[in-house]
Amino acid sequence: MTDPREALASLLTLQEGFERGPKREGTFALWLVARVAFQIGSASGGEVDRAEKRRVALLDRRVAPLAVPRPLARGLATALGHLRDATPAGARIALSQLVAPARDALGPAAGEAVAQLARALHDAQLGTQP
Repeated sequence: MTDPREALASLLTLQEGFERGPKREGTFALWLVARVAFQIGSASGGEVDRAEKRRVALLDRRVAPLAVPRPLARGLATALGHLRDATPAGARIALSQLVAPARDALGPAAGEAVAQLARALHDAQLGTQP
């Protein structure tokens, strides 16, 4: 999987495989946070946009009522903390720190999808991606 869109799509596919409950809602919450983090991280320009900060605040409110597995809930809270600054570096850190909780709570496929997003974001920020 090399395309970040494929990684995000794989999270949605994984969500469809779970029955209603914490794993399904956890996968949805992970997809929401990963999507916003990747978009913030790949935005060009170093200036922090107020709209992005507002978007992260809305994301936080959207994710809060979801019933997610405990390890993932802690990981999502940490990731949202890094995203509050709405900086590319914070987004990269947020994705990197979500890999282990996603793998623990939802399985290796979820962890690999988030790791792929983190790698793509890291490469894009270093300028090594074509």
